[in-house]
Parts: sequence; C-alpha cells; structure tokens
Amino acid sequence: QCLSVLIHCYTVSQDSKPLLHCVSAFQSIVTLCPNSEPPHHGTLLIKGKGRMEEDAEQVTHSWVPSWFPVWCPTSMAQLKAVEEKILAGIKTQFDCRYVSLPSNNRIWTLTVSPEGGAKRTPLVLVHGFGGGLGLWVQNLEALSQRRTVHAFDLLGFGRSSRPPFPSDPEAAEAEFVNSIEGWRAQLGLSDMILLGHSLGAFLAASYTIKHPERVKHLILVDPWGFPERPSDISQTWNPPIWVKAVAIVLGRFNFLAVLRAAGPWGPSLVQRFRPDLKRKYEERFDDDTILEYVYHCNAQTPSGETAFKVLAESFGWAKRPMLGRIHMIPKDVPITMIFGSRSWIEPSTGERVKSVRPDSYVETMAIEGASHHVYADRPEEFNAAVTKICDSIPDDHLSLCTPASTLPPSSSSSSSSCSATMPAPSNLSPAPASLLSDSVV
Repeated sequence: QCLSVLIHCYTVSQDSKPLLHCVSAFQSIVTLCPNSEPPHHGTLLIKGKGRMEEDAEQVTHSWVPSWFPVWCPTSMAQLKAVEEKILAGIKTQFDCRYVSLPSNNRIWTLTVSPEGGAKRTPLVLVHGFGGGLGLWVQNLEALSQRRTVHAFDLLGFGRSSRPPFPSDPEAAEAEFVNSIEGWRAQLGLSDMILLGHSLGAFLAASYTIKHPERVKHLILVDPWGFPERPSDISQTWNPPIWVKAVAIVLGRFNFLAVLRAAGPWGPSLVQRFRPDLKRKYEERFDDDTILEYVYHCNAQTPSGETAFKVLAESFGWAKRPMLGRIHMIPKDVPITMIFGSRSWIEPSTGERVKSVRPDSYVETMAIEGASHHVYADRPEEFNAAVTKICDSIPDDHLSLCTPASTLPPSSSSSSSSCSATMPAPSNLSPAPASLLSDSVV
C-alpha cells in the first residue's frame, strides 16, 4: 500500500525529490542482513521415482530485523515442499542432492539419467534471475531421453547456499563462475553442453570464457546482460510514467525487495503481477503451485538477488556487458542463441555476437510466440530445438572424469583428472531470428 501511495504521488506531481526522501526513510527501516547456513545433516529419502536428499531445515538470518520474525510467510521447508510437488510429476528416474563445494557452500542439484545416456555429453541447465531448477519441469523428461541432464540452483538462489557476495561486479561474477566450476569438478564432468537462460546465459558465457575446454556447445537462451546501456536511455526505452515511478522507488533496493517488504501480502503480489507464470504451466498445474515456488524462491535471504544488483545497471543492462567480451571464447566453441519472438531482450544481440565472432559457429533461432521464458512459453518447440542441437554434437567418448572428491591427496580439490576434445562446429539449420520486443519482465 505504501508503494502504491509513493507511485501515485510521483505520477501526480512529476517531482521525484519528495519520493526519494520517502524512499531513503524506508530504506533505513528495511535492513538487509547477511546470511549464515548451518552444517549439513541429512539422510536420503526415496520419493516416487526420484531420489531426494532430505536435509534439515536451514536456519538463516532473516533479511528483516529480529523483532519481526514472522513477517514473511516463508521458509526453506516450504520451498522444499512446493519443489517436491513440482518434481513429483516427472515420470523419469531422477536424483536430487546437494553438491558440496570447496568453499563449504552447497549447490542443490537435480540429475536425470536415462539408460545408456552416460556415453553422451551431458546437458547442464542454468536458470535465470529469481528462478530455480523447478522451472525446468516441462523440459527435463524430453531433454533427457538420450543423455544425462543436470539442473542446479545457482549459488544464492533456490535451495542452494546463500552466502554474501562481493560488492564489486567483476568479483561477484567470478564468485558465480567459480561456484559453477567447483560444482562441475565435484560431479566429475569432463565437458558438457552448457545451456543458460537470461542471467544464467550471461553466467554461462562468462564461465565459457574462463573454462572453454569444458564446454562442447554453448546455448544462450534469451541472454541478459549482453548489449551496452544506451547513453540516452529514452531513445530506446520510453515506458509509461508509472513504470518510471516504480523504477525510482525500487532502484534504491534489491529488485524484489517489495516482495519481502509486503510480508504476508507477498504471495498475492506474485499472483497479481505475474499471472502469466501460472498460464505457462497450466497443463501441469491447475493451482498456484508455480507461483508459490517463485515466491518461496525469492522471499528467502536475497543473496543471489543482491549479487545480481551488483552486476546490473538499471536491471536491463549489465555493468560489464558480455558483448564486449564474447570474442574471448575460443573460436572452436560453437554457440547457438535461442530467442523468444516476443521477448523484451535486445533484438540485435544475436547478430552482434555473430559480427564479433566472424570465424566461429554462431547461430540464432527464434521460437515463434514465445516471450522471455522461452522454455516455458513453448516447451515442445524449445525441447525439439535443444534436442536437435545436442544430437548434432559428436559423442564418441565418455564424458566423465574422476570427481574432485575422489582424487588422490596430491591433486587439487578444485580440479579433476580428465581430458576433453572440442568438436568442430555442427551443421544446424536455425530458424530466422526475427525478434520483437514486449513488456514481460
């Protein structure tokens, strides 16, 4: 209600100064506290066709002052419960567990392994901002028919550890990349097909720059953070006045702070402002399961969200744009970019990546009718496109190596003993990259 009043005042007066004073006062009340996580104590629980690791509830410092402990109706136990409900619909055998990193952080991981799929290069799925592995529920079975698929919650998101991140953009990005590499080493993967969506695509590209020998094909789905921020943003972005007001109010906070500040009204905010998410999964759920999942993913301590704010400039752009660095990926690493034809992501990104990598395999394709969440808007078309990309990659070796946790003492704990060969660019037939912009956030 307070947010609505502030936006109304700005809309009427067109004067941002009183609004900024109110925001500063509110900011002094809502204090973000660092997160701590207890040691892991858990057992294994067989649940349906999936093996779930049951872990003791994580006790974290609240993001609100201790004198207001029950303001947000959320907990890690509630997040776990709604995720289990989502994954219960998967008919293929799967395994969920924590992967411990050398940093003592843990990455919540789901693995789907078909019979005979171990000899094929595994596919690794990296979700976007505010998401979690549960959002891939419409893709996991189709993509794992002929190869192992791994999906994990990024550090700071979902059920993974939520540590404090550095306040420097380069250091925060490196923290994400190092966690992905530590995760890969602990699983003993020699190489992988790396697919990232939105923020996950940005981090997947950053990972490939640092560890190109581990990536056989990079798939970027509606990637965030690639183009530079325009010098005059009004030339490319002229939203309604209420959107400008929201940007001023929320620009001082983490991007989803209002969700937590709303307390018991937080779940209804998700239902009110993101009804599209419910529609994307309506063939699997006829209730608010997905909206509850999104709420509980983002009502916890905002660790990854805070890191994203460090990386981002006005939400839509990155402080360290990827277009200025994508050429650093070796030219023998093939890249495919998949866009939604109705997405808000900059339409020219695919062609600009091609222009800075003239001697490399870079293809773009658009999925008609899909917005930013391509994998959920048109799951059948998305699954078919990704399967075609994966099947074009030579799989003539066992894509496994000795996990870091089983190496002899003389070996480094952050690496694994293996070798990988990079394939020549594949012969794909991409769809036209005709992109339109919309207002989906």
